[in-house]
Amino acid sequence: MTDATLSALDHLPDPDPEETGEWAASLDAVARAAGPERAAYLMRRTFDHAQASGLSVPSLLETEHINTIPTAAEPELPGDAEMERRIAGWNRWNAAAMVTRGSRLGLGGHIATFASAAWLYETGFNHFFRGKEGDGSGDQLYIQGHASPGIYARAFLDGRLSEQQLDNFRQEAGGDGLPSYPHPRRLPWLWEFPTVSMGLGPLAAIQQARFNRYLTHRGIKDVSGSHVWAFLGDGEMDEPESTAALGLAGREGLDNLTFVINCNLQRLDGPVRANFKIVQELEAKFRAAGWNVVKSLWGSAWDELFALDTTGALVRRLREVPDGQFQTYATRDAAYIREHFFGADPALAEMAKLLTDAKITECFHTSRGGHEPRKVYAAYRAATTHKGAPTVVLAQTVKGWTLGRGFESRNANHQMKKLTVPEFRTMRDLLELPIPDSALSGDLVPYAHPGADSPEVRYLQERRAELGGPAPARRVHPVALPEPSAKPFEALAKGSGGQEIATTMALVRLLKDLMREKESGRRWVPIVPDEARTFGMESLFPSAGIYSPLGQTYDPVDRDMLLYYKEAENGQILNEGITEAGSMASFTAAATSYATHGEPMIPLYIFYSMFGWQRTADQMWALADQLGRGFLVGATAGRTTMTGEGLQHADGHSHLIASTNPAALSYDPAFAYEIGVIVREGLRRMYGPDAEDVFYYLTVYNEPKIQPVMPAEPGIEEAIVKGLYRFRTADTAGLPADAPRLQLMASGTAIHWALEAQQLLAAEWGVAADVWSATSWSELRRGGLAYDAARLRGEDAPLPHVTRVLEGAPGPVLAVSDWMRAVPDQISQWVPQDWYSIGTDGFGLSDTREAARRHFGVDPRSVVVAALASLAGRGEVKRETVQEARERYGL
Repeated sequence: MTDATLSALDHLPDPDPEETGEWAASLDAVARAAGPERAAYLMRRTFDHAQASGLSVPSLLETEHINTIPTAAEPELPGDAEMERRIAGWNRWNAAAMVTRGSRLGLGGHIATFASAAWLYETGFNHFFRGKEGDGSGDQLYIQGHASPGIYARAFLDGRLSEQQLDNFRQEAGGDGLPSYPHPRRLPWLWEFPTVSMGLGPLAAIQQARFNRYLTHRGIKDVSGSHVWAFLGDGEMDEPESTAALGLAGREGLDNLTFVINCNLQRLDGPVRANFKIVQELEAKFRAAGWNVVKSLWGSAWDELFALDTTGALVRRLREVPDGQFQTYATRDAAYIREHFFGADPALAEMAKLLTDAKITECFHTSRGGHEPRKVYAAYRAATTHKGAPTVVLAQTVKGWTLGRGFESRNANHQMKKLTVPEFRTMRDLLELPIPDSALSGDLVPYAHPGADSPEVRYLQERRAELGGPAPARRVHPVALPEPSAKPFEALAKGSGGQEIATTMALVRLLKDLMREKESGRRWVPIVPDEARTFGMESLFPSAGIYSPLGQTYDPVDRDMLLYYKEAENGQILNEGITEAGSMASFTAAATSYATHGEPMIPLYIFYSMFGWQRTADQMWALADQLGRGFLVGATAGRTTMTGEGLQHADGHSHLIASTNPAALSYDPAFAYEIGVIVREGLRRMYGPDAEDVFYYLTVYNEPKIQPVMPAEPGIEEAIVKGLYRFRTADTAGLPADAPRLQLMASGTAIHWALEAQQLLAAEWGVAADVWSATSWSELRRGGLAYDAARLRGEDAPLPHVTRVLEGAPGPVLAVSDWMRAVPDQISQWVPQDWYSIGTDGFGLSDTREAARRHFGVDPRSVVVAALASLAGRGEVKRETVQEARERYGL
């Protein structure tokens, strides 16, 4: 026996080698007498029996390429099957008509996706998806983005949308259009979850199901009746985010979650796995992650073929034919299929002689499990009744089904945006819709509706009423959180005395105090991607606990320490592991709980600033679309504060990326009291009586500094929120009245470089400088943009904040930050003075803070030289003075 043939069992003692040998010999005998397929069949049946008997054996990763639920075991489809067929027909028609009519304007749209997945949605709407009129939560539906026309068509049939709205598909500029895909921000009464950025939907759905458990376990709200449904394409599973959290769902046994993957074997441009089998690949991947897998692949027309398969030849052939070839079978005639499919095996060739051409083409062209409501119902019931694990339904369909032979299974059908009038006639006949030829005589295909009081509409509305109201639906019941007491913020306003603390630690102390608040404390959801100790948050472990649905089943290694690692079923902290994408999806679930469940939560997600916007900006855009609220915190911020970490840790651009998100309010506070003011204002704006659909991004630093007392100047808090205030006026004592003067503007940790430069300029060069704290470059820019827009409309508008506060300030303005210059340069056009900036453009590098700042030219002495150069350009200091400063400071 070679090492390659050894198994894990060879490491275990065998108490009865003779009995083991007899079992092996029996298997060999079956293989010789009945063939290897029979031996493999017996092994699988034995394995299934062992699992059903409760024996501890590992799961098989792959089953045969057939339906999981045999036809004989399928439950009867409840309701009126004929009525549901007619409803689906109307929806198919109107979805195609809406996209076709829109194509006249060149707006595009997608027809083929919903055509293939219609029954996957219709069966859910008719029998499974719970609305919000019961407990206010209902089920959460992640609709595949390209299927949105079908969802609009159903809402039209239900009376929730008008013909005019359908005709405004993809025409939103007028304010009453329908967005192309599920966009809550554009249609907030209908859509709950944005899904068309592929891969984000699956990840978000998993974290939503987990957050539902979190709410229940923490006693915030019992949402154990909610079920999360995510509808995905098999091509979408190529995205790494699609499978990033499968292990989490399996590990935590999220049986409140079902993935429905529409396996039409096609991506946007061609086959998903042309030379392989995507269904088998996905089954193995999900089973390995601990999921229950239900395959609904073949329609009832295949029952006759399977009944004739007495040798297993058909099942073998289905397993070996690659997807690209099976897609071809769906477009070819019976003769081709007889030759290329059945002709590959003598047993199959004999079987084919018993089949008519019509039967063969029916099976290979359209008969799929995802096209038959009874089989879909059986799969969904199996999913929703399965306990202890999430379920994935792998439903095979034909992309473009019912749209005609020119669409079905064609590689180009994702780009095909319209049907011709003859194609609509063929579709009408196939769907048996009562639409007269006279209605199809012009160029503009009409929408079709059986009438508001028709049996179809009454049936649809009765089914939805029984299931808890319309779906999908997004409803917000405003619930303002009580304002926290002033004490936590007053602590930061007092400064740190003689103690040096980093702004990261100041924020964590504030969070800890806010979590103690009697009314709102339990609403906080701290989220960390396995860096809690890096950010000084380990003090929260024993008091708040780390959420785990299992509690703590082990004795932690640091149990005897004060700040030990404590997991609990009602834990408050979400410690996500090394996954910024997972953390961001978790944040989104918490940030939208105010709408999903009517329970406002306050998520605070803290991360290395370099690994936030750069890595997960797509999810942050989806967060804005979903109208999420909460605090994103980029810790260890800036390009020069991460001593020794280097290029891929040094963030000098996250604020630039953040400024592209219209819903993000971004701040770079320099001092602890600024953090207090910003967080307090954020709580008011996001959770007060007039809550806004925004979220905050704060950057904090790991550089310990003395935190000053908040200045007592009137209006200081308003100025901090608006983005700029004068922190320290120049000390002109000892300077001549006509001494050169300028304005130093800094954010974050750079304020300390500016303050030191202020002293050097006065003491060594006779220059007076005021120092300004720019708490938010992007908010200053927003103020300028709003001013410009108002002026373009011919309206009177107050000057932008940055313009107003700098009016009359003498000298040029020099901005300095630990960010690339493009960050402060955003506001230059609204600054009345001459504008100069220095920053940290380029890649980060490993070194001490002092050496890195000297390298980028932003250390205090470099600030001095830049300040002198700005004055020299105006003739206020001699150019020789600038060169002298360079030489003195070794620059």
